[in-house]
Amino acid sequence: MAAGCASLTALPPPVVTPQLDVIWVPSDLAVVMEMLRVAEVGPGDVVYDLGCGDGRIVITAAQQFGARAVGVDLDTDLLAEAWQNAVKAGVADRVTFREQDLFATDLGEATVVTLYLSPEVNLKLRPKLLRELRPGSRIVSHEYDLGDWLPERTVSVPLAERSHRVFLWRVPAGVHRSPAHLRVPP
Repeated sequence: MAAGCASLTALPPPVVTPQLDVIWVPSDLAVVMEMLRVAEVGPGDVVYDLGCGDGRIVITAAQQFGARAVGVDLDTDLLAEAWQNAVKAGVADRVTFREQDLFATDLGEATVVTLYLSPEVNLKLRPKLLRELRPGSRIVSHEYDLGDWLPERTVSVPLAERSHRVFLWRVPAGVHRSPAHLRVPP
């Protein structure tokens, strides 16, 4: 019996694969365009799309708005597709795709962050957004809000099957001095 136990302890540790917090559901191009318009994306912006999927927001930000853009996702197949889409669209020189957990991604250079995640993930992400983004940075979300942080603007995008919501927030200056529900621990 002791020999059997010894052989069990010699096994390598299990490989832990990162879990996706949400499944990828593509945003319609009309919603993508409205998200980027509402956020007033321009050539001076660096757009981060968290959960970028096939790269449509990243590619549109570069192609239609002249921004530099970064897509973050854990799905290697979707990231490969995103890169191929960027090459086909002629924006490979202005976009980057990272296989990375969005909670581990440094958002310091982002001026705009786009989200189409879930209510739970948005809430979990909110402290990171407030901690890492500079004042004036914009956050735009397809369909889901950021809890009790009221958006600066909400836009409805009517499509054939239903109407979609787009929310916009700006990171306030001095987050530590803003209302209690937005405070981030030091």
